[in-house]
Amino acid sequence: MKSVPHATSLRRAPVQRRSAERLTRILDACADLLDEVGYDALSTRAVALRAGVPIGSVYRFFGNKRAMVDALAQRNLERYTERVTKRLEETGGGGTALLGRSREPGGGWRAAMDAVLDEYLAMKRTAPGFSLVDFGNQIPVGTRYAEPNHRVADRLTDLLSGHLRREPDDDLRRTFLIAVETADTLVHLAFRVDPEGDERIIAEMREMLRAYLARVLD
Repeated sequence: MKSVPHATSLRRAPVQRRSAERLTRILDACADLLDEVGYDALSTRAVALRAGVPIGSVYRFFGNKRAMVDALAQRNLERYTERVTKRLEETGGGGTALLGRSREPGGGWRAAMDAVLDEYLAMKRTAPGFSLVDFGNQIPVGTRYAEPNHRVADRLTDLLSGHLRREPDDDLRRTFLIAVETADTLVHLAFRVDPEGDERIIAEMREMLRAYLARVLD
């Protein structure tokens, strides 16, 4: 199973600090408007107005709104990775104790799995625009693509494999891909049942993932 690269959606990468700050404002405005008006009513002109930049600045970075939302999904994945990394470091002193050297057999990876899920649920509930696009799985809204889940699984494999003291081989990537696909489906179900995420469905999902991952990680 090969790693799936995530090509940038940017026409032109920002070089100067001012340009990078403008790109941040554009993506922030895009996220806010997604929550307010949805994907179908989103427009590059509305984003430019909300961001306080000329429309030409938007087109400098993006050819259309799909590319802009793709870039927001990429940023979501970067921020998610940062949150998970920080959580693991805070909980386990760099992640090693949490993931690979817990005194309780299998306890370390279970805590890591909870951290991965908790940070995703937190972004689902609080990050602007995330409920519609997350990592790109629903762009355009209402459709589902497999590739973003491959990217998320690859990112988690690369992030956790060292702490698990396992090679990031095809077997481990496949394991995390199945876990990510399962979590993606059940999290979306939980948020369809309850706008804040049905806790009973989330609890069942945790138990299901623990049972599956225990076959490989214990």
